[in-house]
Amino acid sequence: MTFKINISQNNKTYNLESEAEILIGKKIGESFKGDDISQELKGYQLKITGTSDLSGIPGKKKLEGQGYHRELLTYGFGMKDKRKGLRKRKTLRGEEISLKTIQINTQVLKEGEKKFSDLAIKKDLPEEKK
Repeated sequence: MTFKINISQNNKTYNLESEAEILIGKKIGESFKGDDISQELKGYQLKITGTSDLSGIPGKKKLEGQGYHRELLTYGFGMKDKRKGLRKRKTLRGEEISLKTIQINTQVLKEGEKKFSDLAIKKDLPEEKK
């Protein structure tokens, strides 16, 4: 299973695809070494800030396990409807990363050998027309 990993620092994002099985079983809020997922991230320390699965259902911290949970939500995480007094039951995933997790959002805690600004440069910029 391929994970789409978004690494962010100071409003810049580096996107990476990895098949690192070391992430399976980790929880939202835990940190790991960058070279576990790619040699480009040698020396980096990353913190998991969020996940989502194949259907786009987000993982929420403080929900145990890997499976689905039906939570009664008001405005905030997972629900953006601002009507007064509205509560909705929404499906969320647990905080643990599993094989059904597709996207993992991370934050840089410690920078490594390469500067993050060098990694975050977009590689596929359209060439200027002459």
